[in-house]
Amino acid sequence: MSITPRLNRLFAPDGKCFDVAVDHGFFGERAFLSGIEDMRQVIDILVKADPDAIQLSVGQAPLLQHIPGKGKPALVLRMDIANVYGTELPRTLYSRILHEPLEQALALDAACVVVNLFNLPNQPEIWEQCVQNIMALKPLCERWGMPLMVEPLVMQANTGKGGYMVDGAIDKILPLVRQAIELGADIIKADPTDDVSQYHRVIEVAAGKPVLVRGGGKVSDSEILRRTYDLMQQGARGIVYGRNVVQHDNPAGMTRALMAIVHDNATPEAALRYIKA
Repeated sequence: MSITPRLNRLFAPDGKCFDVAVDHGFFGERAFLSGIEDMRQVIDILVKADPDAIQLSVGQAPLLQHIPGKGKPALVLRMDIANVYGTELPRTLYSRILHEPLEQALALDAACVVVNLFNLPNQPEIWEQCVQNIMALKPLCERWGMPLMVEPLVMQANTGKGGYMVDGAIDKILPLVRQAIELGADIIKADPTDDVSQYHRVIEVAAGKPVLVRGGGKVSDSEILRRTYDLMQQGARGIVYGRNVVQHDNPAGMTRALMAIVHDNATPEAALRYIKA
């Protein structure tokens, strides 16, 4: 079955997408709940700001999908749960896919599903579990016409800074992105590289599949707007940002500012007016 109908719901007519990720509560970390304690309010604000998509867990997706009308953002549904983000890692790590994942995604009318492909230092078992998750999900997605977004995530050692930190080394990101493509990803959700001017190499290694860039930890308005603009100039097809939106004092304004960069090629300076308005 073709994935095109759902891709057409996820991506705007210009072929670009801004997906606001608010699935952080799925991972059981207190720090991830900042700004999303009241999910009804968060989703209400985001729907009014009108991004292309909102990324949610199965437990929170009904808050979006029960809103009447045709104009709400598309649903990107998180399909896996992991325990790798804490400041102190537990004795046993895991990354597990949901039971009957496509049945749940179809019932919730998702436009896309997303899973991780972790590369953690000295944790090959987690990488293997992620590969198993993707291999189990891919044929189901093909059967039911569901786009599969894979999130190749290279992380620094937990002991370095006491918790989850992105590793932006391009020589680590490139092979993991390509592996996700080889496993059947329809969309890549990848971290920015340390040197943003090299991000075209990530686009290239994705072999024609759209690349949406992760936002990572919260940074200043000027930094996130400039980085987003530069990444779009490198060939990214969009962004998947969470904390830089939902933890902002003006999440609706930040959403509109980022939409202007993604879809209208607005400069960071021009986009900033949406936040200050």
